[in-house]
Amino acid sequence: MIPGDFIHLCQPGEEKSCGACCGLYNYADSRRDSLDARLTERTRLFRETVRGRDDLPAYADRIRQAEDPGKRYEVIYCCEYLGYIDSGRKKVGCLLHPCQNGGEDLRDVSFYGRELCDGHFCPSYHYLSRQESEALVRIIEDWYLYGLCVTDIDLVKNWFRLVAEAVHEMPRAEKFSEGPLKKISLQFFSLKLVWPYRSRETNRFGKYYFDGSQYMIKPIDYTAFGIEVSRFDKIFQSLASEFHHRSEVLAAETKIQEYIDRFAACYTRGADPKF
Repeated sequence: MIPGDFIHLCQPGEEKSCGACCGLYNYADSRRDSLDARLTERTRLFRETVRGRDDLPAYADRIRQAEDPGKRYEVIYCCEYLGYIDSGRKKVGCLLHPCQNGGEDLRDVSFYGRELCDGHFCPSYHYLSRQESEALVRIIEDWYLYGLCVTDIDLVKNWFRLVAEAVHEMPRAEKFSEGPLKKISLQFFSLKLVWPYRSRETNRFGKYYFDGSQYMIKPIDYTAFGIEVSRFDKIFQSLASEFHHRSEVLAAETKIQEYIDRFAACYTRGADPKF
């Protein structure tokens, strides 16, 4: 983590990073195994074949020919120069960055160019508070889940709002470094991966669904179940929820509330009660 007031959400530490703005999650097949295979092969090919700027066109051609180009949203470019920037394959990042090339900046050959890549900050930088950003960085230590969550402003802000309301204050970020508060928060954010009510539509990503060059928010029709809009609606949308019965909505609400209750109990008693 960068010292001072600024938290570099793209590259916050040695355990993880985010490549969402490079189109990492824009592939039609954005499962972890699929993305890991892409990033691993790109990194291998780059390290073995690129010795300087003149080698980049051949590298890019080979990647474009080898990879499945299917995307969720045609407007977002999926950069072929995104790969692993550490030997442990924990951090995704730009293979053209000067830190990866002995100080030479090669980003001008990319689709967006050096200036835009260097100066772009996603909305999370502006909408997440410092406390929220620092807590999230301490909670998640996995590049795949971290990228899914740090870019989901609604999910992050609603979790910290709900637990803050439950304990009557926003816990200090240090409280999320280890122990039950980190464990419960990580379990909550991991619902991004294991949510039982997630839509099976491949063109869904969080609260959005995509139709070629357009994207729209996918609302949940609670009136179909004869109930009011859920108090967890924004969370449900972030988790790409699709409910088929009233009982599923009620069960989903119970599940989220249990995480909040466990968190509050741990905060006041220091132990993780069993549910």
